[in-house]
Amino acid sequence: MTGSLTLVVLMAVLFGAGITIMLERSLTRVLIGFLLVGNAVNILIYLMSGAPGVAPILSDGVDEDAISDPLPQAFILTAIVINLGITAFMLALIYRSWWLAQLGDKGDLIDDEAELVEDAEEAADLIRSSAADDRAIQELIDASDEEPEGPDDDELELEASLRDREDRP
Repeated sequence: MTGSLTLVVLMAVLFGAGITIMLERSLTRVLIGFLLVGNAVNILIYLMSGAPGVAPILSDGVDEDAISDPLPQAFILTAIVINLGITAFMLALIYRSWWLAQLGDKGDLIDDEAELVEDAEEAADLIRSSAADDRAIQELIDASDEEPEGPDDDELELEASLRDREDRP
């Protein structure tokens, strides 16, 4: 077997095993299948890149036909990064499903109950602080010896009643 035929067989085995394992119901097996398929795709990109050549740096005396294409390497690096991101996401899903399975019938309500208690305590603190603020303001107003600068309430009522009489025909 040649090197490239070995890689083709390895790629086919990885694709077949990965897809077979992905069809299971367990999220852990889906993750393993996804990793196998991701590695098979990387080998496929490598195989499709063609024969290796000299480094892709143009200088004097280098034949342009002998230069290898750097694009497949960039594709493989991109595929590795995408595979890593999806693996991290799948691991988070697996952990979350395990956590919810451990809670049983309560499900996702434990976090909500703690938040409700925290919100109720915060609201009670706000009500207490606003009542204390109102009392402090009233004490300052009562302790003040300043008189209001505008007309008192009796004068305002007299002006309003005079305007009402003038408006009537």
